[in-house]
Amino acid sequence: MLKVKDIMTKDVITISPEVNIATAVEILLSHHINGIPVVDDNGKLLGIICQSDLVIQQKKMPIPSLFALLDGFIPFTSLKHLEKEVQKIAATTVEQAMTKKTVTVGPDAGIDEVAELMVVKGFHTLPVLDNEILIGIIGKEDVLKTLFTVGTDSK
Repeated sequence: MLKVKDIMTKDVITISPEVNIATAVEILLSHHINGIPVVDDNGKLLGIICQSDLVIQQKKMPIPSLFALLDGFIPFTSLKHLEKEVQKIAATTVEQAMTKKTVTVGPDAGIDEVAELMVVKGFHTLPVLDNEILIGIIGKEDVLKTLFTVGTDSK
């Protein structure tokens, strides 16, 4: 069975947290990638900045819906969630816009595990870590290439 280390991209484009948003957008578009791992000077993963993290900046300011019950108002949106969205909309640096709680995989993870994360959880790009250090990245395109290889091997 194929493992992540067999198909991951090893030459990973990374970005530091203090880089401005415009530069992050330029990197994503010029390299035709969905996400960029955000790392510190030692290669430790701090988060990931994805196209969806940046698209949110085009979103209008969310106004929480209120529900009236017994002459009281109950917000449907929590203040913490609202505050987080406002910070992303107003972000000027990668650190302010990136997703910090990043789902990662190890180099020995199976492709089936990666496919499940991508389909069930909706991830497009997964950083590959070895002892908390970024050693690669795996995206949907990497997984799709295995289908093409498997199909041509059986002929």
